Amino acid sequence: MKPLAHLRVLDLTRVLAGPWCTQLLADLGAEVVKVERPGTGDDTRAWGPPYLRDAQGRETSEAAYYLAANRGKRSVTIDLAQPAGQRLVRELAQTSDVLVENYKVGQLARYGLDYAALSALQPRLVYCSITGFGQTGPYRDRAGYDFIIQGMGGFMSITGERDDRPGGGPQKAGVAVSDLMTGMYAAVAILAALQERGHSGRGRHIDLALYDTMVAMLANMNMNHLTSGQAPGRAGNAHPNIVPYQVFEASDGHVIVAVGNDAQFARFCEVAGRPELARDARYAKNADRVRHRSELVPLLESLVRARPMAFWAERLEAAGVPCGPINSIAQALADPQIQARGLQVEYPHPLAGRVPLVACPIVMDGARAAAASPPPTLGADTRTVLGERLGLDAAALDALAAQRVI
Repeated sequence: MKPLAHLRVLDLTRVLAGPWCTQLLADLGAEVVKVERPGTGDDTRAWGPPYLRDAQGRETSEAAYYLAANRGKRSVTIDLAQPAGQRLVRELAQTSDVLVENYKVGQLARYGLDYAALSALQPRLVYCSITGFGQTGPYRDRAGYDFIIQGMGGFMSITGERDDRPGGGPQKAGVAVSDLMTGMYAAVAILAALQERGHSGRGRHIDLALYDTMVAMLANMNMNHLTSGQAPGRAGNAHPNIVPYQVFEASDGHVIVAVGNDAQFARFCEVAGRPELARDARYAKNADRVRHRSELVPLLESLVRARPMAFWAERLEAAGVPCGPINSIAQALADPQIQARGLQVEYPHPLAGRVPLVACPIVMDGARAAAASPPPTLGADTRTVLGERLGLDAAALDALAAQRVI
């Protein structure tokens, strides 16, 4: 039995933060019903190319972006702008344990689908609201976009090459980190609220903001500022508190060297043929290496540049010094370790025959958490879910379809 197989989740989210949260819950066994707009659905369904292709190489309607965050769910199309659609969602909420939404602040209240309204009908409901800036504060009415949040939250001030070097300046991350982390925090908060509900009998209203998450996740960088009074800057691929902990250019490519302590530094120097550097008072201790970074790093760069990647990877690994290559996504997915762990999976798909996906990284008792089904096509489960959950017969469903409620 999957850990969350007893839970029903009503998913009123789209794009990434909310769907990432509910996909994780689905991976762990929850029944997730995703409510989408008739005709168009989740915005990310149109965020292509690339699109999933069938066996003949023809594009389907399923965008890769949508497929990344919606496995294991059931798609139900309901028009929330219509009172009849609002009534359907209200009734689905009454048969759910969790509701996750990412509408603008106050928008669902106009439909009678806010926490106050739904908790009055279902006091045990755990209701999670995900927004850009939260339910309170001067920015509460602003829309939240990950790119803007990365800039406002300080992340881009510490990401990218130094301003005084070629290519210097602010950079966003390669994926929407504030969305993804907010989704993860949301899943943790939901599970905590469910645990409490087991004792109190009542649900909770969870208020999660991308902006809060972006600031909170800066971790040691926040503390570097709070303890020193100085805001950290961009350091490229270098680490602000550890040296050497960065990318080095070898004679035929790049290698990451991550020296985490003084003993590892001594072994690195042995491999590099300069053991005396580890005995130099300027470099023997990490704190001294950080203070003398500008002298030490150019010296190490010249040493690494003299040998190929394979030399450093083999010798440093054998010496117990953390190192590794910079893989492309294709190389990472093809890596023997990833293959052995079974992280890339395939599901049958009604439009393409099959869909390749990256699985959930959680493994329990040797079994990887896995959703029961691929990302659903738009509205694939509307009639089944409304029939099962609300007891609507074919005539009632036909009438709702005729009114374009579903």
